[in-house]
Amino acid sequence: MLVSALLTSVGINTGLCFLFFILYSVLRKQPSNYEVYIPRLVAEGKSKRRSHFNLERLLPSPGWVKKAWKLSEEELLSRSGLDAVVFMRIIIFSLRVFAFAGVIGVFILLPINCTGDQLEDIDFVNFSNNSLDVFTISNVNNGSNRLWVHFCAVYVVTIFVCFLLYYEYNYVSSKRIAYFYASKPQPHQFTILVRSIPVSVGSSVSDSVERFFREYHPSTYLCHMVVRRTNKLRNLIEARAAFVSFNSRYAAATAFHLQQGIDPTQWLAEEAPEPHDVYWPFFSSSFMRRWISKLVVIVACILLTILFLIPVLVVQGLTNLSQLEVLFPFLKSILTLTFVSQVVTGYLPSLILQLFLKIVPPIMEFLSSIQGYISHSAIERSACNKVLWFTIWNIFFATVFSGSVLYQVSIFLDPTNIPAKLGVSVPAQASFFIAYVVTSGWTSTSSELFRIIPFIWSLLKRPFVRDTDEEFEVPSIPYHRDIPRILFFGLLGITYFFLAPLILPFLLIYLCLAYIIFRNQFLNVYEPKYETAGKFWPIVHNSMIFSLVLMHCIAVGIFTLKKLSLASTLIFPLPVLTLLFNEYCRKRFLPIFVAYSAETLVKKDREDQNDPSMLEFLDKLVTAYQDPALLPIQFSVHSDGLNSPLLSSTEV
Repeated sequence: MLVSALLTSVGINTGLCFLFFILYSVLRKQPSNYEVYIPRLVAEGKSKRRSHFNLERLLPSPGWVKKAWKLSEEELLSRSGLDAVVFMRIIIFSLRVFAFAGVIGVFILLPINCTGDQLEDIDFVNFSNNSLDVFTISNVNNGSNRLWVHFCAVYVVTIFVCFLLYYEYNYVSSKRIAYFYASKPQPHQFTILVRSIPVSVGSSVSDSVERFFREYHPSTYLCHMVVRRTNKLRNLIEARAAFVSFNSRYAAATAFHLQQGIDPTQWLAEEAPEPHDVYWPFFSSSFMRRWISKLVVIVACILLTILFLIPVLVVQGLTNLSQLEVLFPFLKSILTLTFVSQVVTGYLPSLILQLFLKIVPPIMEFLSSIQGYISHSAIERSACNKVLWFTIWNIFFATVFSGSVLYQVSIFLDPTNIPAKLGVSVPAQASFFIAYVVTSGWTSTSSELFRIIPFIWSLLKRPFVRDTDEEFEVPSIPYHRDIPRILFFGLLGITYFFLAPLILPFLLIYLCLAYIIFRNQFLNVYEPKYETAGKFWPIVHNSMIFSLVLMHCIAVGIFTLKKLSLASTLIFPLPVLTLLFNEYCRKRFLPIFVAYSAETLVKKDREDQNDPSMLEFLDKLVTAYQDPALLPIQFSVHSDGLNSPLLSSTEV
């Protein structure tokens, strides 16, 4: 790719970002758009849907940026929970990493790459016609001692990233414990889910649960709720499962960790989610159906991966003008136009991939929902992992190792061949990924602010819906969509910082946009529907460790190709030390995210002993996990008769 093609892509996306910012700053002031741009404030009663007209509403203003910037972490924690804080910590962590790497990459490595002549000398007179490859490590002469600077940079950045990973893991862990201590008593803290309940002849599930837990947990057992599911066509049925509540958090945790019966296939216990986080359709599935669904999900993911190679191959073709002219000779005259060729090679490939990636998160969320998870939060964490590794494989590896599926798989069947292949292929795709960061990063984040789809939907339904003060659902942030995107850009930054440092300024701009925009969205748009207390962070840690090890493999391959075999040899300790560091973090911090310690639970239980409201809370546990479908229907009260029930309670 030429510099002119990248500049064209940067120009187009910069223009779109400014357009989205201007439109947002105007449209957010219009009362008719409050449900799109400030639904949380409307739901909280902090903003009225009707206001008097004034000229200021038609002028763009940056006041929202100042409000988002001033939002403190404590305010964010109190308004949106620990998951929102962890999400913003991902962005802050990435900013710190790439600010540090950016100083090394832009001011040290980039000049070294530019002054090499392995490929060609830079033409400063006609700068836009230079290839982006002259800014990469490929332009440094083979065997040059300058490559030792790149070698040192790999070591320094690895140490810095590991230091930050330890600091953030420790910080989020302490926040998770502090959040638990500060929280009010929650039903899921006192409850476990028990499945595969054995039922004797002439007895019911409820009788079996009552008898079992009163016998083996006599001093701590409190109550239970048998899981019952119903729908319009079927009568009330029993899936053999129950939510069993105890009189303390420690008792619930003890019951969860102990095997309840002699037969390990019966009385299976697991942690209960929050009542509003329960995914009730799960309980309609039998064990065999859940087992089959897992196989179906694996097959579906494989098929989706194969099908996604189609747009990847299309994108690869667009980056090669000569190949396009061969495949589509009728486009030859159009492709000779400078601006058209720059748009086709610099902007269009990233845009196509971005559009196809839009459908991946909802598909992965659906696939996760049929795997047997009992909570929406578990479904979203599973979908987050699926989207992340799908993106890494289909955008990074499929682009780098462009070719058939069998060719890509064959590379990983011979691990000794991986570094050499990476050393050849990864630097060659540097220009594409720089353009990808600009298109998929800048524009997609700005469109998050503008909320294109909700805005269009509100315009379409406006003529058919009366302007009333009816309640509406405030959206929640789709973590399974946004966390994988940030982590994938993190992978690109870590793997390319010493290969093509030019990517780092574009990454920093993206992260700055994400920092301001998502703080604004948490303030005005998104409302948490559940709380995992930071359980997304281990996904972040594992992704960054993978990125570091991948960078080390690429470094081994590139130094081998550059005839600096000693540097390749000296890189080998890095992945080993990184994996040892990861193992230490896994032992030190991961258990905190799996379950709370006995010390933590007992301290919290003792604090609640003197709370007079605990008796009332424990009394309500018996109905906390009742299926919403079985609750009485509640109607909203309105002044008109169109939305009120035909018969009021006084008429029955």
